[in-house]
Amino acid sequence: MNIIKKFGHFLINERNYSLLTAKAYLSDVNSFLFFSKKEFNKDLEYLTSHEVRIWIVSLKKKKNCARTINRKISSLKSFFEFCIRETLIKENPMINIRSLKTSILLPNVLSSKSLDKLFDSKLFFGNDFIGLRDRFILEMFYMTGIRLSELINIKVIHFDKYSAQLKVTGKRRKQRILPLTPNIIKLYDSYMKMRNEQQQKSEYLFYSLKGQKSYEKMIYRIVNKYLKKISSLKKTSPHILRHAFATHLINNGANLNSIKELLGHTSLLSTQVYTHISSDKIKKVFKETHPRG
Repeated sequence: MNIIKKFGHFLINERNYSLLTAKAYLSDVNSFLFFSKKEFNKDLEYLTSHEVRIWIVSLKKKKNCARTINRKISSLKSFFEFCIRETLIKENPMINIRSLKTSILLPNVLSSKSLDKLFDSKLFFGNDFIGLRDRFILEMFYMTGIRLSELINIKVIHFDKYSAQLKVTGKRRKQRILPLTPNIIKLYDSYMKMRNEQQQKSEYLFYSLKGQKSYEKMIYRIVNKYLKKISSLKKTSPHILRHAFATHLINNGANLNSIKELLGHTSLLSTQVYTHISSDKIKKVFKETHPRG
């Protein structure tokens, strides 16, 4: 087995990366190794930080943004750490390589009023199975803050209405338990009653009319359909509801560490972006309402 395939197995089986993430890492590493061989005619064991820096400069010249370059740098760091572990190289060329500075991208956030309008109105969702399923999907995103991949993989056995808990499997196969509100449990009961009438058997909580497990395009289509009715945002996606979940909790005084656990973030740094959103909102309110703002 060559080193690239071995690294791929390591990412999936030991790091618990998704297949998609592993493919991205392998693509980045292959791109760098091809560049090094072409430009310097150097094999793996002879590569240094000099070649890495030249490669980064070439990426900048190709108009790659800082975030994309940083992802590629992260891929190389993981790869060369793996090579050290496998004793394929003696020195790590990534030791003195730093990530590029990036500006904080604040996510678009739906207001709580617009979401109240969506969920409280009887105009948006139909009374049939499709309408109930779609409403349940959107409320699940907003009431739990789960990711798209997590919602798709929820099985019926993961929804414990008696303990008011939901088990989800997040990134790197890490599981967490989320609390469920009485309203979401009530919606679940209505959904399951109508679902049973459909006589479609599936271990997954959400599925299409054909009885197949829900998939990304299907969920995107559903979310986009309803959010367009109550929002003027150019981009609407399931992640918008995840952002709304976290931002509205912070605006109402929730603890940042608690939100980190609910979202399934491994680092508090990922969660802190929501404090920036809240501070921006405070500044806006101040400017709009203070006599000398």
